[in-house]
Amino acid sequence: MKIIRAITIFAWIAFPAVMYGGYILLGQLSKTGITEFQRTFFRAGHAHAGVLLLMSLLFHLYLEKTNLPISWKIAAASILAVGILAQSGGFFIHMAIGQAGQASIGTSVTIGGAVLLVFAIIIMVYGLIATPA
Repeated sequence: MKIIRAITIFAWIAFPAVMYGGYILLGQLSKTGITEFQRTFFRAGHAHAGVLLLMSLLFHLYLEKTNLPISWKIAAASILAVGILAQSGGFFIHMAIGQAGQASIGTSVTIGGAVLLVFAIIIMVYGLIATPA
């Protein structure tokens, strides 16, 4: 259980870092001149990172309440973390190399992240269903 606790602590530390880092980075990028397309995808990536990071805190809380083996819990928490990074990171990749109205590798990374998030949630929900109340 110490590993899940460490991941939860990391999420709590990362949350204000995501908020402050985005504020500073967008300010710097705005000074150098970014397009509306880039600004839109920066905001989307940043918003997804923050919301999914908050979701991870609930995820860890409920994951701890299951009777799943620790290996499953670590796998689910790890899949969730990679999914969050991919989901939000894909927007940043698309911001950097994408074109308006066209998919890019960033689009694929975002979709892959969403699939990983769903998979992690399925594991956690299975654990909740399988655990006696």
